[in-house]
Amino acid sequence: MHEGVTDLTVTEGMHDRKARMFALSDAFVVMPGGLGTFDETIEIMTWRQLRQHDKPIYIVNIAGWADSLLAMIEGCIADGFAAPAVRDLFAVVPDVPALMAALEALPAQAGARDTVATL
Repeated sequence: MHEGVTDLTVTEGMHDRKARMFALSDAFVVMPGGLGTFDETIEIMTWRQLRQHDKPIYIVNIAGWADSLLAMIEGCIADGFAAPAVRDLFAVVPDVPALMAALEALPAQAGARDTVATL
């Protein structure tokens, strides 16, 4: 484990992990990753679309990593499988400094824990 990690939570499986991240987070950050990242990203977007939450979702498109994900979403819209309003479910930032600026600009929420889940 990295020496900078101050808290490690082990869950029974992916469903428990997602539920725990959702319950503890004030915002969601999508960093470059693989299939698990895509799974978690689409699920948290879907939950927002279904109005199960209104927590911000940021996709950090470092070096164009998320271009294909964003193209897939645009394809769903173009093909009529998603409404154009899906674009409003998330924000895209180019790098970590832009992410930090976006997070710092969020209004303070009553009961917020300043916790961000990294998907």
